[in-house]
Amino acid sequence: MNQKKEDWLIARPVRDSQSEMAEIVLPNDANPLNALLGGRLMHWIDLAGAMAAHRHSRHYVVTASIDHMDFLFPVHVGDLVILRSSVNRVFRTSMEVGVKVWVENYLEDTNHHVSSAYLTFVAVDEQGRHMPVPPVIPESPDQQRRYDDAGRRREIRRANMERRKNHL
Repeated sequence: MNQKKEDWLIARPVRDSQSEMAEIVLPNDANPLNALLGGRLMHWIDLAGAMAAHRHSRHYVVTASIDHMDFLFPVHVGDLVILRSSVNRVFRTSMEVGVKVWVENYLEDTNHHVSSAYLTFVAVDEQGRHMPVPPVIPESPDQQRRYDDAGRRREIRRANMERRKNHL
C-alpha cells in the first residue's frame, strides 16, 4: 500500500459512507408464522452498519456494540427489506453508525419503518489492532443533529459501562 497514513486520515463527508442494502425475505429467514426472525434482521443491520463504517474508515471494522433496538412493524416472507446506513460521528478509532430499516411490499405498494439502530464499530488492521479513523463532516442539518446526538449517546454508553464495571 503506497498510501501514507495521513492520506487516509483526511476528513470525509457523511455522504461517502452512506450505504443501502436490500434483502428479500425468504422462508429460511422466517419463523413458523412466516415472519422475519429478529436475529436475521439484527444480522442484516450489522452488515449494513459495517458497510458504512468500512466505506468511511477504508479499513477492516469490527462491531463493538449495538444500542437498544425495537421491532416496530412485522416483516413477512416475500417482503423486501431495505437497510440504509451512514456514519453519524467518529471518535478516535471508533465510529457510530446509524441504520434505518424499511419494509416494502411491492405487491401492495406499501412502505413501513421496521427498526432503527445505532452501532459502534472500531477500525482495525490485519492483526486486530485499533486504527485511527478520519473525522466525518456533517453537511446537512439532519446530519449535524445526528452528529450531536451521537456525542450524547456516547456519554450515556460510557456512563452505563462504568456503572456495570462498578457492579461486578
